Amino acid sequence: MASVELTQVSKSYGEVEVLRNINLSIDQGELIVFVGPSGCGKSTLLRMIAGLEKITGGELQIDGVRMNETPPAQRGIAMVFQTYALYPHMTVRENMAFGMKIAKKPASEIDAAIENAARILQLDQYLDRLPKALSGGQRQRVAIGRSIVRDPKVFLFDEPLSNLDAALRVATRIEIAQLKESMPESTMIYVTHDQVEAMTLASRIVVLHGGDIEQVGSPLELYERPRNIFTARFIGSPAMNILAGEAVETGAQTVVNTTEGGRLTVPIASTDADKGQKISLGIRPEDFVITEGSDFAYEGQVKIVEALGETTVLYFDAQGGDESVVAKIPGIQSFTKGQTVRLTAAPDKLHLFDANGISFLYR
Repeated sequence: MASVELTQVSKSYGEVEVLRNINLSIDQGELIVFVGPSGCGKSTLLRMIAGLEKITGGELQIDGVRMNETPPAQRGIAMVFQTYALYPHMTVRENMAFGMKIAKKPASEIDAAIENAARILQLDQYLDRLPKALSGGQRQRVAIGRSIVRDPKVFLFDEPLSNLDAALRVATRIEIAQLKESMPESTMIYVTHDQVEAMTLASRIVVLHGGDIEQVGSPLELYERPRNIFTARFIGSPAMNILAGEAVETGAQTVVNTTEGGRLTVPIASTDADKGQKISLGIRPEDFVITEGSDFAYEGQVKIVEALGETTVLYFDAQGGDESVVAKIPGIQSFTKGQTVRLTAAPDKLHLFDANGISFLYR
């Protein structure tokens, strides 16, 4: 298995710049997940690693060897696409063996590789079936198995679960996690728009936006210490609430007056230059708690109540024309539409962002 190194990698289509100066080191054995909104360049970046897109600028190395001009078949990678791309007239065994046969591998080696992949993916009993006799999740496992038999240096996954229904997505996501555990030395790069997949599968997450990397870190690092407002709102569902406020006291901790008249002491350091400045207060919906005191962050009338059993989700009117304020309260609650609710959060759950949207923790 191998490491992957991207140095100042860029991609342009004519005058349209899709990716800019991407620098990223992926260690052997990592499962790296690329996330970001549509059009951010995550699939393009994956295809550049695969050799399916030409690198406009910079350098790609796999296991220390430059790969910019190397054909895809010689890069030591295997790719699992969004569509299964199975041959409908071939059995599972034949689909998995096809690439090795083209490479003129010995029959004994092909059989051993198929048996090993089938065991890992629990496909033993389906080897003689045609794809039409399989469920969507089983077909995706065959597509993954076809990659495993090639014994690649790097596995590439391009939104492999997006064609599955909700229940199958969960089951197949667990199977991919188990696959990674059974192949700890394998390096995997995974593209998804589903942050649940990213949070549950990734060793590290790469957040892309507008052709740039916003932040790289472990799932919990991105959740607990987002570098900027974009990452803060992108990681987590529902998205983090961003509330307007003003820093009225600065120093080792910051006192913030909120737009609704509340006052919060945030255990995050600030400078004299921050005093009197407009700042943004970030609070995740699940960190909100009901309060009657003056140390509140938001006060508003409930617009929509979603009773989900395990939690009750409250939606309030948008603040300052921005996204609606959302609170996620544990358990079954008796809130009603139009009810006025005052919300706060534990001090260590609060986030502060400056006028440029950068977290105070990263300045």
